[in-house]
Amino acid sequence: MSLLTSTRNFWRRSMRTKEIAGNAASALNSENVTAVGDPVTLVVIGCGQRGQSYSKYALTSPDKCRVVAIAEPRPKTQRNFAKTHNIDPTLVFETWQELHAASAETIQTVGKRLADAVIVAVQDYMHLEVTLAFAEQGYHILCEKPMATSIDDCLRMEAAVKKAGIIFGMGHVLRYSPYNKALSEIIHSGLLGRLINVVHMEPVGHYHFAHSFVRGNWGNEEKSSFSLMTKSCHDIDILCHWFSPASPARVTSFGSLQHFKKSEKPPGAGNTLRCLECPVENDCPYSAKKIYLDPVAHGNTGWPAETIVDGVPDIESITNALQNGPYGKCVYESDNDVCDHQVVNIEFSDGSTVSFTMVAFTSLICERQTRFHFSHGEIVGNMRNFTVTDFRKDTSKVYNPTNEGGGHGGGDLGLISSFIRAVREGRQEILGTDVGEILRSHLTVFAAEESRRKGVIIDCADFEQEAKKRIESVQTV
Repeated sequence: MSLLTSTRNFWRRSMRTKEIAGNAASALNSENVTAVGDPVTLVVIGCGQRGQSYSKYALTSPDKCRVVAIAEPRPKTQRNFAKTHNIDPTLVFETWQELHAASAETIQTVGKRLADAVIVAVQDYMHLEVTLAFAEQGYHILCEKPMATSIDDCLRMEAAVKKAGIIFGMGHVLRYSPYNKALSEIIHSGLLGRLINVVHMEPVGHYHFAHSFVRGNWGNEEKSSFSLMTKSCHDIDILCHWFSPASPARVTSFGSLQHFKKSEKPPGAGNTLRCLECPVENDCPYSAKKIYLDPVAHGNTGWPAETIVDGVPDIESITNALQNGPYGKCVYESDNDVCDHQVVNIEFSDGSTVSFTMVAFTSLICERQTRFHFSHGEIVGNMRNFTVTDFRKDTSKVYNPTNEGGGHGGGDLGLISSFIRAVREGRQEILGTDVGEILRSHLTVFAAEESRRKGVIIDCADFEQEAKKRIESVQTV
């Protein structure tokens, strides 16, 4: 592309951006909050699985919100998303930096942002820089979990959000499913007395773990983070929520990478590096052919196959991905290093306790199994229904909360709809949490990982205080 053509395209986009921002301005009051009756406008940064999941609400409830701009580098994914949401071509960007620059220009020349809020659905290591950039411009933000991949970055994000005074949502979708909302209501009602102990298990699923945490974006800690953070930070979050107002006091954790490593490779596989060439592929539960190619051959083009190619998967694109990309590699020859099983024990400030297990080797896929033990009863649940037993009345009742649709048992829909309402009304409390509480649950996850690595009991208050002192000392240098 010539310099002249590039310059022309920039100014065309710039002028169109100003036009759209100007048109949107009438729907915004002086504080940039959408007027009552107008849909909340959204920018989506990262149009993959999570970006698409949250954005579906704009399609089903266009009176509540609409997507007006996106940033997505993959051509087919970008084109499909823009077409689905009917986004003006001048507001379709390849990178978040380009979108941010266009936003800065509209703020400077028109005095309004491109939209009310931003959905941050990029890779974990990018969460901090994207959130900081758009918080500074005054956008309300819904950030996919986790906040960030280091303690210091989480602290910086909290500070930036507080400074900006924006509505902030976190992708802790478990809080927002009808199932967990119904559980939370009973727990906090005191119906069964005081909550004393919870036993909670996250069955990741054998092929799900192989997809996401061995071959996928979250398999290597240096490229992302440890698996307790990337997979289970929202489990720790909701456990803390259930025991609130008590807070985590002490935490211990154990776990390791036991199976997905070279020493566990079947002898019959020999030196084979890829599933499509493996002589024992047919007997392997982690065969990439079974996980991706066979389902597509039978017409199933959804998860997980849809996540490994750009655009709608077909036999040709999946085969190419398995022949050349990380998803076709033998799970025993990948560069993964995160735990495939981990237990976390938490003692809260009131003496109550939690035992949490994350494990890869299950047939269930993320269908949490939980037992709640109260002073006067118990609850046993499986993410679809739960049974409440009252010791005093000697009664048991089964609850079947209605899933209104969407992933994570309706949690995706529950989160985005709550976020949109919070932005519309300018009320953080609608989300049931704030950035400070979100930070504290993340710090509990970091504390658990510290315990696992060092083999010690971690005092949560001391751990938080040391983390804050460390970043304060860095900021004053």
